[in-house]
This record gives sequence, structure tokens and C-alpha cells, in this order.
Amino acid sequence: MAGHSSAATSHTGNNPFLRFVAAISTFAGWCSAAMIVAAVAITCQMIFIRFVLNKSTIWQTEAVVYLMIAATLIGLPYVQRLRGHVNVDLFPLTLRPRPRFVLALVTLSLSIAIVAVMLFYGYEFWHFAWDRGWRSGSVWDVRLWIPYLSLPVGFALLLLQLIADFVALITGVDKPFGLENA
Repeated sequence: MAGHSSAATSHTGNNPFLRFVAAISTFAGWCSAAMIVAAVAITCQMIFIRFVLNKSTIWQTEAVVYLMIAATLIGLPYVQRLRGHVNVDLFPLTLRPRPRFVLALVTLSLSIAIVAVMLFYGYEFWHFAWDRGWRSGSVWDVRLWIPYLSLPVGFALLLLQLIADFVALITGVDKPFGLENA
């Protein structure tokens, strides 16, 4: 059953690589949370300026949008580490241990491949913005390479966490889908 999975976080065991990646993913989660807090604070400041002081705002809306997108992307590895992404474990629950292990390997391999492609195109998009000096065109006119940097960074960190999950699965540090053998 979905609510009864024992998978709270990815396991690291005594593996230094897995511990290192777990620390990076946790730090990324804290950074993501800080971005959300900053976005909320900026929103409150914007409301105060607009509705109490009756003045216009320039940069706040754009900053909040960029912060929330960055928080989402930078927070991906932390959510993966906590096994917080949406999943359906009904099918893995019905499998015996060996097919469950194979399914976990296939699932992680496909996830790694897809995120690697997204990392490539995210980096390419960021690099275009950097190389061509793209700007937002708003009153604030932010250099777009700054908010776009969250694309390659977020996908690189997610890829690193997925690779760590793959290593943990192969080395037996973690169980397939976090499920104990039945």
C-alpha cells in the first residue's frame, strides 16, 4: 500500500560517496527552503509597498517567480533523497524480490538517462543566455543567465542523487523501491 512504504530516505550505509551525495542533496533542500522563505518575504514587502504605501513595485514579482522556479529545481535532489516524488508502488509490491530488483534498475536507469538529457539541454539553454547576453526586457532587466542557472544546477544535482540511488541499489545499501522483501 502506498502509505505503508518503509522508504523514508535513501540509505547511505558506510559508503562515503553516498554520504557525500546525501549531504549535497540535503544542502540543496535547505537552499530551496531559503529561496521559498525569501520569495514569501519579498511578496510581503511587495504587498506592503503596493497597498500600504500606494507605490509601484519594480523587481519584486519577477524575483518571486525566479526564486520559486529555482527553489523547485534546486529542491529536486532533496525530494528524491526523501523519496518524496510521486510514485506508485502497487506493481513493485506484487513482484518477487528478483523482478523487483530488475524493475528498480530499469526505472533508475531510465530516470538517469532522462535527467541527463534534461541537464544537457538545460545547460545549453543557460549557456545561450550567458553567451548572448540575454536580458529579461522588464523594468528590472535582469541578466537571464542568473535565474537560468538553476536549470543545469538543479538537474545536475538530481542526476547525482539518482546515480547515488543506483549505486545504493547495486551495492545492497538500499532495497528496490525501499521495500523489504516479502
